[in-house]
Amino acid sequence: MDHYDVIIVGAGPAGSTLARSLEDAGKNVLVIDKASFPRDKTCAGWVTPAVMESLDINPANYANGRTLQPIRRFRIGMMGQPAVENDHHGIVSYGIRRCEFDAFLLERVRSPKQLATPVKSIVRNNGHWVVNDQWQAPLLIGAGGHFCPVARQLGTGPGKHETVVAAKEVEFEMTPEQADACEARGDTPELWFCRDLKGYAWVFRKGNFLNIGLGREDNHRLTDHLEAFVDDMKQDGRIPADLPGRFKGHAYLLYAHADRPLVDDGVLLIGDAAGLAYTQSGEGIRPAIESALMAAEVILNATDFSAAALQRYGERIADRFGNRASEQAAGWELPEWLKQPVASTLMRSHWFTRKVVTEKWFLHQDVPTLGATG
Repeated sequence: MDHYDVIIVGAGPAGSTLARSLEDAGKNVLVIDKASFPRDKTCAGWVTPAVMESLDINPANYANGRTLQPIRRFRIGMMGQPAVENDHHGIVSYGIRRCEFDAFLLERVRSPKQLATPVKSIVRNNGHWVVNDQWQAPLLIGAGGHFCPVARQLGTGPGKHETVVAAKEVEFEMTPEQADACEARGDTPELWFCRDLKGYAWVFRKGNFLNIGLGREDNHRLTDHLEAFVDDMKQDGRIPADLPGRFKGHAYLLYAHADRPLVDDGVLLIGDAAGLAYTQSGEGIRPAIESALMAAEVILNATDFSAAALQRYGERIADRFGNRASEQAAGWELPEWLKQPVASTLMRSHWFTRKVVTEKWFLHQDVPTLGATG
């Protein structure tokens, strides 16, 4: 039996960020993930400058051999209406490919890794967590996304009365002919809100790669909405007529809709495993990174790993993202006051789409950057 100070289940951005922070402080960490890296991760894939700063990533260095699409504009509309385009006169975000981004973050982790290793068993034994009858630690971290086995260990997860957003998307490298036919521009992601405001679709070009997808709260009609959107985009010439392969599905939990416990004795959830995606946009990367940094600070200052000692992490999450009880009334995509006929008018407004939809809901420019010291 191999002993560690901390076992992290999940090697995505949250897990790798926490591992790096803990190992820098001298902790003996093991990272486990069911996938091999680089992995094919379904995600629209953009990160704000705040994320790059929190991770201490130099964009110019990262772009060496990897996709890093500067974003300077957004094209936003309601389906069936003309779009509004706003120029932010500078780089406000970056497009990344998750297969590259996640692998880059994990490569910076020096700690032992058990990749391509599904978690088959988690057992509590004499104050330690034992994983797969092979590794044990007094502290277990759930960083394995929406279906994280550590979240299930806490008696929560899919099927536990959670309102889940389901999404389908595809990302592929365009041929020269497809690239010529695609009117979507790399520095201008397109966001298209469903008319019932229960979700939105996107078209996001990253160099020669194109990402198209749609996410909704009511997933039973997800495919119908997606097919209608794709047909409209093809007819308008925004995307190539010949899309390869099939759209892949995934699910995530919005912060205001989650009721997962964040801590218990010797266990803590971060990132999508904790249900931290932003309620207004569904973005999960920044909350995942920040939750890992906050967890690292709490872990390194804790006198023990009891639920009481780790509760400071829950308090920090509430301070950063708001109290979930008060967020419950916020709805999924938009506030209830906006889910009215006035939404159609607002989505035609340059001021609203820029100041509220883009800068506040998607870029969170009013939220200060969270550094590695918290």
